[in-house]
Amino acid sequence: MVMTQISYPKKLVIASRESRLAMWQAEYVRDCLKKLYPECDVSILGMTTRGDQILDRTLSKVGGKGLFVKELEVALEEGRADLAVHSLKDVPMQLPEGFELACIMEREDARDAFVSNDYDSLADLPAGAVVGTASLRREASLRSRYPHLNIQPLRGNLDTRLGKLDKGEYAAIILAAAGLKRLGMANRIRSLLAAEDSLPAAGQGALGIE
Repeated sequence: MVMTQISYPKKLVIASRESRLAMWQAEYVRDCLKKLYPECDVSILGMTTRGDQILDRTLSKVGGKGLFVKELEVALEEGRADLAVHSLKDVPMQLPEGFELACIMEREDARDAFVSNDYDSLADLPAGAVVGTASLRREASLRSRYPHLNIQPLRGNLDTRLGKLDKGEYAAIILAAAGLKRLGMANRIRSLLAAEDSLPAAGQGALGIE
């Protein structure tokens, strides 16, 4: 009987954005790979994307979600990284030629979360209350269901958005529940939104490996 020898990678580099949530996600994938390939040296290459740098305009006005992906793809193309970890909802529907979505990790909670220091739900907010969101999808849903609320853009990473809420700039903000849960901040969630109030983005809560 001939035994087939399986070849394992000796070294892997994961490209990731540098936000706390993105690094948690990359570290999670790294730990999964280490379980599969215990002898493999798995490291993380932290990067700042254009989407992280441009915070004074909405994503829809500066190039869309692909701004969070492009720099990581360049690292793959140049051989500085072997794989990239993305929030799947940030990955464009069509990838550039030569790239592929090799794996989708087990999905976390896909719902949107209502986060506030003073109110328990969207229904509790008074007329004119300022609600922050970075998503055009969420904004459209909220304006349709709650026309009396003042929906305003809110850019930045998870900690930045929570900081603006805590400073009183917003009465409430809408975030992906998955990110809060992954960083151990599920206690910040006052309520989870039904799809009728805020339909989750395609792929929300899942990690994509490119």
